[in-house]
Amino acid sequence: MAEQQKQCRTQQHTLTLVACPQEGELRDAMKVTACVLGASLLLFTALESSAWYVQNIWDTLGHFWQTTWLKLYYLLEGKELTLFLLGAALVPTLAFWCFNGILMVADVTGKPTFITRYRIQLGKNDPVDAKKLCQAIYTALCNQVFISFPMLLSMFYILKWWGNTFSKELPTFRWFLLELSIFTIVEEILFYYTHRLVHLPLLYKHIHKKHHEWTAPIGVVSIYAHPVEHILSNMLPAMTGPMLMGSHIVSITVWFSLALVTTSISHCGYHLPFLPSPEFHDFHHLKFNQCYGVLGVLDYLHGTDTVFRQTKAYERHRVLLSLTPLSKSIPDAPRSAE
Repeated sequence: MAEQQKQCRTQQHTLTLVACPQEGELRDAMKVTACVLGASLLLFTALESSAWYVQNIWDTLGHFWQTTWLKLYYLLEGKELTLFLLGAALVPTLAFWCFNGILMVADVTGKPTFITRYRIQLGKNDPVDAKKLCQAIYTALCNQVFISFPMLLSMFYILKWWGNTFSKELPTFRWFLLELSIFTIVEEILFYYTHRLVHLPLLYKHIHKKHHEWTAPIGVVSIYAHPVEHILSNMLPAMTGPMLMGSHIVSITVWFSLALVTTSISHCGYHLPFLPSPEFHDFHHLKFNQCYGVLGVLDYLHGTDTVFRQTKAYERHRVLLSLTPLSKSIPDAPRSAE
């Protein structure tokens, strides 16, 4: 009898030891869930308040924007193709080349130091190889003229079917924010998976390797790519959202301009103050098999950022809110002597 009681106590002790870690894990999971839900609620409240505030500003300026749009509309006699090419092609292209023109001056001359002191990969592209730069510019222009332009013409006829793209009434600010959110999500999904696709050995060798000739990228390299890659990974992820939403040409103009400037920032090689961090994609060019996406959400879910998260680059992956380069405040660990 005493022996049976001893065995029972042993079994209960064992069950307690097994249950404790599970209960601890459950408590930790509940804490994390509570933190996530709480933070999400606070973020939603903040965004809602901000959206209301900005909406008031938008409403105040609404008459100005609406009047300006109508003046342009009537100036071009409502010609939809002209309005589309102006908004979807010309304005974003000018935004891309104006932004990259400034960066290329810094890449070639090393000046102004206000830009070059924020270089991510120290000692690289200092200065940039002129021959490689010319080749990158030539390829980027060819992609824009011979691939982007025909694809935009196809997009025009798809949007024309929707019937809302050239409305005389501009979208509300909240609707515009919703559209931008959807565009961003669609781009993240399509870019991540098409990018993973072109990293398959066969496709990488014949298609994506061209883009990875630049292990330390510069801004214009964002569209330095094989034509197939330019279609799959550069154009379709950005175009699909507006086509699904049947968006207004003004929304498309802003979105395409933002998309081209932000991808230029991701490739520029400089972690500049008050701009989005390029550390994530710069690390991809350095290591090739990490950080495939834009936002990093799918990389986290698929575990394709695990190496990145263990580096100093991950610590630097934030918006720089001071004038001190992050390469100085968070320097890479010194290499061990061989």
